[in-house]
Amino acid sequence: MIMDIDFNKNKDGLVPAIIQDATTKNVLMLGFMNEDALNKTLQTKLVTFFSRTKNRLWTKGEESGNTLDLIDIKLDCDKDTLLVQVNPKGPTCHKGTDTCWNEGNTSNYGFFSTLEKIITERIENKDTQNSYVASLFARGINKVAQKVGEEAVETVIEAMDNNEELFLYESADLFFHYLMLLQAKGFTLKDIEAQLKSRHH
Repeated sequence: MIMDIDFNKNKDGLVPAIIQDATTKNVLMLGFMNEDALNKTLQTKLVTFFSRTKNRLWTKGEESGNTLDLIDIKLDCDKDTLLVQVNPKGPTCHKGTDTCWNEGNTSNYGFFSTLEKIITERIENKDTQNSYVASLFARGINKVAQKVGEEAVETVIEAMDNNEELFLYESADLFFHYLMLLQAKGFTLKDIEAQLKSRHH
């Protein structure tokens, strides 16, 4: 439980509060809370820190308007660090950037995002002699869409069989070509995420 946190481990009564976007899971900043700051955060649902420079409680965005709306708080295993999940209203850093590490607060889908970038680079390089992606893309959107259809049929066929390895292989082919089709239409995984979110109630 959050109230089990140990504020007495440090002589100053402060504990680190890692601020994480509840949606993108990106770390936005690091602040410090004392017991009063935690209680105010829980009461107002606006993240409040203890400012060591101002020597007082400080609600993020009290001057800029760029608040951190509280979604959830988790306590670590040692009971001396908080993970605060938020919905940021505007840039988090006082320098105007999304995070205090000068990074954009955008969704990341792990290797799928890496794969999207690779596809984009190969399309832009237009090396049709050495790149399957570039050569297929150069043949036009109809060919890309046709390939997605072929891979979908092969995936369905393998789904009705008992060879799990072949099913995963064809599923990967389908997903890879679908990423190409998305880009051919000018979209990315973020657009699919937004569409699915709009349907979720």
